[in-house]
Amino acid sequence: MRAPAAAGLASLRWAGRRSTAAAFRAPSTTTALSPSSPSSPFDHGQSRTGATLVDTPTAAHDVARGEAPPPESPSRQAEASRIFRDAVAAAGPRQDWTRREISAIYYQPLLELAHQASTVHRRFHSPGEVQLCTLMNIKTGGCTEDCSYCAQATRYQKGTGLEARRVETVESVLAAARKARDNGSTRFCMGAAWRDMRGRKNSLRNIAEMIRGVRELGMEACVTLGMIDDDQARQLKEAGLTAYNHNVDTSREFYPSVITTRSYDERLQTLGRVRDAGINVCSGGILGLGESSEDRVGLLHTVSTLPAHPESFPVNALVPIKGTPLGDSTPVAFTSMLRTVATARILMPATIIRIAAGRKGMSEEKQALCFMAGANAIFTGEKMLTTDCNGWDEDSAMFGRWGLSPMKSFDKTPPGGGQVR
Repeated sequence: MRAPAAAGLASLRWAGRRSTAAAFRAPSTTTALSPSSPSSPFDHGQSRTGATLVDTPTAAHDVARGEAPPPESPSRQAEASRIFRDAVAAAGPRQDWTRREISAIYYQPLLELAHQASTVHRRFHSPGEVQLCTLMNIKTGGCTEDCSYCAQATRYQKGTGLEARRVETVESVLAAARKARDNGSTRFCMGAAWRDMRGRKNSLRNIAEMIRGVRELGMEACVTLGMIDDDQARQLKEAGLTAYNHNVDTSREFYPSVITTRSYDERLQTLGRVRDAGINVCSGGILGLGESSEDRVGLLHTVSTLPAHPESFPVNALVPIKGTPLGDSTPVAFTSMLRTVATARILMPATIIRIAAGRKGMSEEKQALCFMAGANAIFTGEKMLTTDCNGWDEDSAMFGRWGLSPMKSFDKTPPGGGQVR
């Protein structure tokens, strides 16, 4: 559902009048303001729930508590500009970001934010290179979790109609990996719908064999298997696993609204075990869950303050699936997607930022904006677990039109610099 062009221009004109002091205001909720609201920038009478039309800040709660100068004060504006300028000029990654600093970056005027993120991206990465990843569902459905967005949860099976399937054979997985490699993908990701790996020794042995087979094809190997313990992480490392995906999804505060069967701390503990085993961490989030822009700031704060930045940060836009609790959600606004990509690039300059779920609904022009703002990986192939994915031929044509080239396996060398991991 798209807002009329005139309304979009009115929103941009309104946004352009806001000062950078807005960077320190507490953001609005995801429901768009009604036209009758005195602070609404919209005059077209169209409301959207479940997503923001524009990431719009409101009066700051910290100001009300006397913890900061008013948002429009010169000192507040100067601080916002300083934080943004220093972040863009940083020579390397840092893990001590505050939410206040991240807000200062996230709420910058969007075109300026995207432009400065592009300059950071060019310092740490080859700007025309994009990593091609293919994702395969190696065990479909039957999951005991209650993630509100996921069709693979057993409790939503009646509504989604998704049938649970056993783990794929090693041979079928390697055949799919070979096809992905021959089509240009350099990272092969394998996902299994499990809460954890307890009591799955045979499955873990088969997955280890899949990993070894993928590596023998000259590809990077990634898996997402739910929660794992230290010994399981060690076994995956020994098999040659490149990266382990375990998304934190959203902010700590909003997380219980989306998932109740696994805590936020349990997710972070899994990431710690992966990191301690010497496996690259892949962890990102999902936009459009009903979160506020403050929750997007919270998501970015979580990942950018980990002991080491994730090797890759997937940015997913919710693909609503009928039969799940979020099946009727309105897609997140693209501006929120672009803000998140650009802010992530500035906060985590050496990290691979991946446009993941939801790319199928994005025009080439929107994808190009994301690439310019720092995204440098995509999922390509036949499926995204249970949803559609852009195909290899489609992406090859897009790369040709925009002058992009596939990133080589295990090659994340920035222009004029050493290896980036």
